[in-house]
Formats: sequence, C-alpha cells, structure tokens
Amino acid sequence: MTQSLASTALPSSSRSLSLDIFRGMTICFMIIVNTPGGDVSYAPLNHAHWNGCTPTDLVFPSFLFAVGNAMSFARKKFASMSNAAVLGKIFRRTLLIFLLGFLMYWFPFFERTADGSWSLSPFSHTRILGVLQRIALCYFFASLLVQYCSTRTVYVVAILLLLGYWTSLLLFGVPGADPFGMTSNAGYRLDKWIMGENHMYHGEGVAFDPEGILSTFPAIVNVIAGYFTGVFVQQKGKTYEGLAKMLLVGSLLMAIAVGWDLLLPINKKLWTSSYVLYTVGIDMIFLSMLIYVIEFRQKTSWASFFNVFGKNPLSIYLLSELLVVVFYTIRHGNESFFEWINKSFYQALFPGAFGSLLFSLCYMLLCWAVGKWLDVKKIYIRV
Repeated sequence: MTQSLASTALPSSSRSLSLDIFRGMTICFMIIVNTPGGDVSYAPLNHAHWNGCTPTDLVFPSFLFAVGNAMSFARKKFASMSNAAVLGKIFRRTLLIFLLGFLMYWFPFFERTADGSWSLSPFSHTRILGVLQRIALCYFFASLLVQYCSTRTVYVVAILLLLGYWTSLLLFGVPGADPFGMTSNAGYRLDKWIMGENHMYHGEGVAFDPEGILSTFPAIVNVIAGYFTGVFVQQKGKTYEGLAKMLLVGSLLMAIAVGWDLLLPINKKLWTSSYVLYTVGIDMIFLSMLIYVIEFRQKTSWASFFNVFGKNPLSIYLLSELLVVVFYTIRHGNESFFEWINKSFYQALFPGAFGSLLFSLCYMLLCWAVGKWLDVKKIYIRV
C-alpha cells in the first residue's frame, strides 16, 4: 500500500510520535465537533458565528498543518523517485482525495421524493468544493512548491499568498459594501460566478462556501507551515533549543495575527490571512507541548488512543461523515434515525448541551472502534 496523505507509513523509528498523535487528536476532535447530537452545544464546540476563533475553528487548519507534517516525511521517498513518478503520485493523490470529497457530498446518490419514492440526486445541486477538496488542492500546490522550489522561494510565495488574498478582499468585493461580509466579499462573488449557487454550501442560510475557491489560496500556507515544522522537528525538534524556537515562533505568529486582526479580522469562514497565522501559531505551540510530554518526559501511555485515528485518518473521517448521512437517511416513523436516537435516548436522559456532547463522544468512540479493528487487522486504507 502506498503512503497516505496524513498517515503512518514509515517505521516508527523514522517518525515523530508527537506528530502522529497531533494528527490523531485533530481527527478525534473533528469528529466530535462535526456530529453534535442536538441543536444546543457548548460554546467551545461551535464555530464562531463570523469573526473570531473558537477551539472548533482550530480543527480544520490543524489537519492541514498535519498534512504538511506528513509531506516532510514523504519527500524522503520522493528523493529516490523519478520526476515523472513524483508528479504521478502528487496528481493521483490530489484527484482521489478531491473525488472522494465530491462523492461524499453526493452520497447517498439517491433522495426521497414527495410521494415517497426514490430518485437519483441531481448533480446540478451537488456541492463541488468542501473539506476534502480543500485538503486535496492545498496538498497539490504545497507539494509542487516544496518539491520544485527553493526554501526561500516557498517562503516568498507563502507571504504573497497571504498578502495577495488580503488585497483581493479589499479590492474585489461588492463596491461600497463590507469587504469582509458573507455575501459581499470577493470570494463569494468568485464562487457564485464560477460554480453558481446550486453548487455552493447552504448551511449558513444562503449560498456561501467556507471552502471556496479564493479562500483556498491562503489555506495552502497552513500546509506549507506544517511541512517546514515537520522538517524542523526531524532536525532539531527533540532538543530544548528546538523546542524553545518553536514556542517563540508560534507565539510571534499569534501576536502578529492578533495585531493584524485590527485590519483583517480573524475569520475561519473567510480563511483570512490573520486566521492562517493565528492557527499556525497555536499549532506550533501545541505541538511543542506534545513533544515535551511525549519525547522529553516519555509519557506515552495515553497516546495510543489517539494514534488509532492517526493511522487511518482519511478512512475514519470518511466513515464519520458517511455514517451520519446513513443515520439521517434511515427513517424511524416521521423522523430520521439520527433525530430519533438523540430525542429518545440522549436528550431524554440529558437534555441540552450535555446530551449533545454525550452523543458526539459516543459517535467518536464508534468511529474509534472501527479504526481500532482496522489497526488490529493491520489494514491501513491509503491513497
């Protein structure tokens, strides 16, 4: 099997357990925040309504950061491959992950009509972009940059992506309107023009895609930052000096982001450049803490739980998303199985936010159990 985009593929001696656990914790928390059992959740488990950043808003950029970490190990294998083989792997992974994301939004491919019969879900109303699609595109561009450009060039490109996106928001939004508004920003206008409203996300009550075309460009920097952090960890990450440098850089990036927030709000749904620096800074600080606990203090007994997610991240994430759709598709009387089990059990016993959290924790453990079974059977589904 080939190496996955963000999975364990090399022998443990050539991996950083801290990076693997970081990835596993990201998937674990992603499942929890994506599958609340009710309409009411604790504030930290909700996305910021617009500007600002909650713990939930850290999940997706942290996974992109982990993708970059994995790339730092993949490049060792690329060094012994021909240029055609390297490009083939990059293009194949990109297309497969993008296609999986698109099919996930189209799933279950059929829908129930008003008369109770079933018909094929129309492609004309299927979302084109999304989480996996953004991961695929960011992986693609970041891989090409680090593979074929010098380190200095990659840094320059990263800076240009952040500044260029900020400039685009200021210049190409709806004239006279808030350049950072949901339906007046440049990214919204571009998505509506290229994809059309029917192919965009409608979870905000309007056609607005938080994983749109324009906002994907600054997200590439999250992967680039993860890559260079992974390289640094392999070279100097297991020394106190290296740990101090990571903490310092992470803190500096957060400080710059907070200052930039005065001009460019930290906003996950727009994936603003200040949001990129803020999340990268937090990821570097959190990774430093993991390195200290796991590599320095050798406290690893708790880590095996999260490593189950880290070994099959893509398959467990897909399972978590598709199984929810199945739960919503299965009917129990006049409501879906998802609604029924929450109303009849979790909300009946623990009304409100706690019942919602309890369901999401149980659902996460169900996905973990499948991942554990795959791990026991040495089955690692990779692209």
